[in-house]
Amino acid sequence: MRKIFIGCLLLWAGHLSAQENSRVASRYMDGRSQAVLRMEIEDEGLVMPCATGPDSCDTYEAREAVVVEYDGTYYLHYDGAGKTGWLSCLATSKDLRHWEKHGLQLTLGTEGQPDSRSASSPWLVQDGNKWHMFYVGTQFCTPVPDRIPSTPYVTLKAEADHPAGPWRKRYDIIPFSNEAGTYYSDTASPGDVVEQDGEFRMFFGAAAFTAPGKLGRTVGIARTKDLNGSWRVDPQPIFPSDEQCENTSLYYEKSNGTWFLFTNHIGIDPAHGEYTDAVWVYWTKDLDNWNKENKAVVIDRDNAKEVKGAIGMPSVIRVGDRLAMLYDGDPGENFGHMGRGICLAWLKLPLVPPTE
Repeated sequence: MRKIFIGCLLLWAGHLSAQENSRVASRYMDGRSQAVLRMEIEDEGLVMPCATGPDSCDTYEAREAVVVEYDGTYYLHYDGAGKTGWLSCLATSKDLRHWEKHGLQLTLGTEGQPDSRSASSPWLVQDGNKWHMFYVGTQFCTPVPDRIPSTPYVTLKAEADHPAGPWRKRYDIIPFSNEAGTYYSDTASPGDVVEQDGEFRMFFGAAAFTAPGKLGRTVGIARTKDLNGSWRVDPQPIFPSDEQCENTSLYYEKSNGTWFLFTNHIGIDPAHGEYTDAVWVYWTKDLDNWNKENKAVVIDRDNAKEVKGAIGMPSVIRVGDRLAMLYDGDPGENFGHMGRGICLAWLKLPLVPPTE
């Protein structure tokens, strides 16, 4: 009996030691928040590479996938980096694996317009017969050829009668913008929009410098009852800025009344500095109240099939009895912004919060 007890104690100690070592190993060098739990996912890897779009629209990268389904077809709006900059492009599919690219959906604004250097990362919302697009605009980017968009980012609007466009920019409508002294003073970029009780909530990407050279990233909620009007931004974000997450895609699991928010996490290490190192998921039963402790890693270099470097923005959509997740990355150890394509992974439904 004593041998059994000692054996069990050693097994328990070994498990605890491994668990603690895992936590220490995943700790970021600047002490930013980390996720300990993991959500099970099946990764297929790259399904849509860059540099195959018409008129060189995605020569340098294809990333930040946002997918909607309409009349049996999946419409994928993604950022293509081409000869003029990062712009929203379109691809369509019947199965999320085989894609036909259709080229640019948005063009750069003229000099002085808020999207003169990038019109990208659009999120789509259907309201009646109209489709509303909320996209990132900026007047700043890095030098050619990469032309990587730079902060501050603002949220702009376009509209169409179909998810394939043509899209009409609405410069006369500014949903919301950066505000000095707030958690979104340097970034107010669009995110997923959900409707509840007659109110639209946008879970937008927010960022502000918390110290010289240190950008804190989080998620805020903007609200409106009119998609053609202005939005009211909540005074506090849903998470503290040391969560270092950006972009959102939400899924509601009816079977347990839980909302799941998939987001891109920004990690840091001595070799590569800051980069998007994982997709995380948070969960809640109340859209207006989120607990930063209720989170888990969905995919990172440890469980991705091909991507072992930077892992980009997620977008989720239900397909039968599974939840599809599109994200961007480049097979191998690419920690930079360029050269990425769109990857596909699957989660089992019903979706439940992980416990270990």
